[in-house]
Amino acid sequence: MMKKMDYQNVRGTQDYLPKQEAIRRTIRRTLEDTFILYGCKILETPILNYKNLMASKYAGGAEILQEMYTLTDRGERDLALRYDLTIPFAKVIAMNPELSMPFKRYEIGKVFRDGPIKTGRLREFTQCDVDIVGVNSQAAEAELMMMAVDAFRKLDVDILIQYNNRKLLYGLLQCFAVPEAKNRVILVLDKMEKIDRMTLVKELEELALTSDSLAAIEQFLDTEPALDYFEQYATLNNFVQEGIAELRELDSYLQALNIMDNCIFNPFLARGLEIYTGTIYEIFLKEGSIKSSIGSGGRYDNAIGGLIGSDQSFPTVGISFGLDVIFTAFELNGKVAAESEIDVYIIPMGVEKEALQLATTLRQQRKRVVVELSDKKLRKAMDKANRENIPNVIVLGEQEVKNNTYQLKNMMTGMTEEKSYNFSKPLLKR
Repeated sequence: MMKKMDYQNVRGTQDYLPKQEAIRRTIRRTLEDTFILYGCKILETPILNYKNLMASKYAGGAEILQEMYTLTDRGERDLALRYDLTIPFAKVIAMNPELSMPFKRYEIGKVFRDGPIKTGRLREFTQCDVDIVGVNSQAAEAELMMMAVDAFRKLDVDILIQYNNRKLLYGLLQCFAVPEAKNRVILVLDKMEKIDRMTLVKELEELALTSDSLAAIEQFLDTEPALDYFEQYATLNNFVQEGIAELRELDSYLQALNIMDNCIFNPFLARGLEIYTGTIYEIFLKEGSIKSSIGSGGRYDNAIGGLIGSDQSFPTVGISFGLDVIFTAFELNGKVAAESEIDVYIIPMGVEKEALQLATTLRQQRKRVVVELSDKKLRKAMDKANRENIPNVIVLGEQEVKNNTYQLKNMMTGMTEEKSYNFSKPLLKR
């Protein structure tokens, strides 16, 4: 007797069965349709990249590099699976200087991170990204935030976008006499809403800051989340001054677009990736069924120039939506509908060839058709139609074929409609 294999998925990966994948495709199509409405051009980049590209100091930074999947090929070249879509996109811009600017692209694809697993967070997951190159103005950030609000309105999901500016944090730490080498403080601040205060302070203490610096940071943590707090440092530090100006500009756009109800300034938002140079944002569910973000992004003006070793400025801003975490939110909130992906179910009673002919004609009319080819008894076939919420059923027998007719039954109303069809006429060649 053959031994049963104990198959299981690699930890952090998941199979999506048809009903689940149908919902994921709906989410994906909604996002993609929104991207297209905003004038984004489609792009596709390789999953497999050279390790030195993905490990560049202008890429994800130390935190994310610990989660990078690495491998070698037969030529013993060091390779890596992409952990996001941003750096492969930056590589495309660097390799194609003839692209006209501004350039706005979207890409939807799998990425891989050997990181912690939690609700909605896997190690193989799908990102849906939009990036804009060549716009210095905060209008680019505002348009991407507007696009996020638009997309989630279509999905009937209420979101809140938290936003900040890395220049504020960077300049503030300079005012607090934190050495640039100690800017891991930003990574610790990014955990503020994820860990308790005692643990956060302990992590700060482990960075060997001076007592004055530590006291100043703790005082900052106790402030009201308002931009006015930073005004006292604007005359002392250029980064703080620039950060305030950019946030004021961004606010003016968000107000003009009437989406301030979906956007909130969070001075403690840091985003752990070192790539970011200005505005940053994270997208959360307002109802809070998932605590982690369902999307994020920001401005990263130095990445493209850094990758090609150039002083040329490439102002760039992007946003990324996590398909898997959005789908998990749909599941948790009961948004996984039971709608059928089939329009017509044909049950042949000994007339399979004619059933396939009829199905071919209906498909040419853009109907989604399944023919039952497994010799199911009529009762079991009808049970399947009810179980899978199939809206229309055709039971096709020899008498229908002889009369060149068929009966289309609406499973919701129980009404039957007789239709003509010439079963003896050959199908048109396509």
